Amino acid sequence: MDLPRRTLLGSALAAAALPVRARAEAPVLRLGVLTDLSGPYRDTAGPGSVAGAKQAAEEAMAAFPGMTVEVVQADHQNKPDIGAGIARQWFDQGGVDAVIDVPNSAVGLAVAQVAQEKDRVFLITGAGSAELTGGHCAPTSVHWTFDTYMLSRSNGGALVEAGRKSWFFVTADYAFGHALQRDATAFIEQAGGRVVGAVAYPFPATTDFSALLLQAQASGAQVLALANAGADTINCIKQAAEFGLAGRGMTIAAMLMFISDVHSLGAAAAHGLTLTETFYWDLNDRTRAFTRRIAGKMPADWRPDMEHAGSYAAPLHYLKAAHAMGPAEAKKSGAATVARMKAMPTDDDAFGQGRIREDGRKLQPAYLFEVKSPAESSGPWDLYKLVATTPAEEAARPLAQGGCKFIKS
Repeated sequence: MDLPRRTLLGSALAAAALPVRARAEAPVLRLGVLTDLSGPYRDTAGPGSVAGAKQAAEEAMAAFPGMTVEVVQADHQNKPDIGAGIARQWFDQGGVDAVIDVPNSAVGLAVAQVAQEKDRVFLITGAGSAELTGGHCAPTSVHWTFDTYMLSRSNGGALVEAGRKSWFFVTADYAFGHALQRDATAFIEQAGGRVVGAVAYPFPATTDFSALLLQAQASGAQVLALANAGADTINCIKQAAEFGLAGRGMTIAAMLMFISDVHSLGAAAAHGLTLTETFYWDLNDRTRAFTRRIAGKMPADWRPDMEHAGSYAAPLHYLKAAHAMGPAEAKKSGAATVARMKAMPTDDDAFGQGRIREDGRKLQPAYLFEVKSPAESSGPWDLYKLVATTPAEEAARPLAQGGCKFIKS
């Protein structure tokens, strides 16, 4: 497959924007942010994920004199063949050592295969399918920010326990949407609830959800579960409001929603929604400090979400491991570098302390938030109040249940 040079290479190397520390004895470590720069995940990933990687590069070069880090970026267009093609070209010809982000699980699964084949690092901060540490796990991959198991455990079980027992799913028809519906259904049924209906829609080609929402309304379900993300989630919530679904007693459960989505909707439209994130810019002193540092790289008056934060924290930990090994040694093998990452505890201002499990799953707490009402909010980004916290070890699927092929029993 021939790909346009612009698509393959993305923007110019960030060396033009980052401090250059040219030392012949220090090989360049190159990070490739493979993201959605023009589609439904642009706001939740896109430029914010690039900003996170650049922030990590700057901090690593400041902490480790002599280390040289460059950042490239490209748009995978939500197409697995394009994403895999970019990753392959980066590894074969572009000198990229680690690919970061990749919102869209179908693209993520394709890139994971290429990274394993090429023995290069894949830092998954945007794709959500739990299969990335299950049947499609790889010793070259780290799944950092969230997955469908965590989202389903935090969201699904809580609403059933609150009495919302019948569910209808509107699901994006690709790997992430189906994995999220599958995992959420398991938790719903375990808690005594039931799924009364589901409909999948073409992704990313759908903008009118009215027919799907009318099916959900006709089902009589108590919960409308949105197994999608980004612009699709926003459009579903807006259109559900136009049909008055909430006024008819139906709770809307956004199975994956980011603060940028809530900001786009506004507190007046979104208040009362519950959602799960592993990062909130105003959670504590460390998250606020990280937000201040990255502010100049983000779009104007924007706050980072958990995917942006993951695209900072994951490459920062990778660069710490590369420093411990020596950059030249780290460049030789992605599997060896990921093994070193797993051996080192994680600690950063976005997520605090944690660790990477044997199957590549990054362990950290999951936070169930409720969106504040306009009266409770002090400003356009003061949007969340903490409802519950799932401890790190409980937020991840038990290791024995994942089926990761390289884990020894």
